[in-house]
Amino acid sequence: MPPLAQRLFAEWLGTAFLLAAVVGSGIMAAKLAGDGAVALLCNTIPTGAILVVLILIFGPLSGAHFNPAVSLAFALRRELPWPTAALYMAAQLLGGFAGVWMAHLMFELPLWQLSAAVRTGPGQWLAEAVATLGLMLTIFGCIARTPAAAPYAVGLYITSAYWFTASTSFANPAVTIARSLSDTYTGIAPAGVTAFIAAQLIGTLTAVAITAWLWPKGAKETTRIA
Repeated sequence: MPPLAQRLFAEWLGTAFLLAAVVGSGIMAAKLAGDGAVALLCNTIPTGAILVVLILIFGPLSGAHFNPAVSLAFALRRELPWPTAALYMAAQLLGGFAGVWMAHLMFELPLWQLSAAVRTGPGQWLAEAVATLGLMLTIFGCIARTPAAAPYAVGLYITSAYWFTASTSFANPAVTIARSLSDTYTGIAPAGVTAFIAAQLIGTLTAVAITAWLWPKGAKETTRIA
């Protein structure tokens, strides 16, 4: 297993690239797209694609979580030590901030922003719980039986969930918090963050219970997505 410092750096850098892709493609889509549907598609494709690439690159190093909910799920399944999980989560949060700020700099926007985009309501909260549940099932189902497919399955799942969930599938507390710091196409107003994260945690806990039954810990001893 790689040294902890390398794993934490991989989680930080991977999350930074993920947020740069999410926010940057959203800014570009808003500049170039002619309507909302095209803009969402332009945001969706780069997000799903970068996830495949990042998991392939960093999976052998850190497991390529890039998501505090994923690290929490592995810790709850006793497949990742709690101290390591906590450090992973911190690295992911810091990486998310770095990625958002890098996107702002690339598009010559103010570095520090707070989003004004209101994303709230029971439908969107349910969507975040469902999106996170589906993401966890994708991850643990793949690593239990076909781990080589995990990078592609995760990228395809997020690409799909952008369109079938009312919230466009944040499914990631680090992404949610970081996107509140960008008043651009992909932003979320800070007031909506807590409810989104609560819904994501409900989805995570539900998934941990389901995966413990469908794919018990002994089915695949790993802390990696890929």
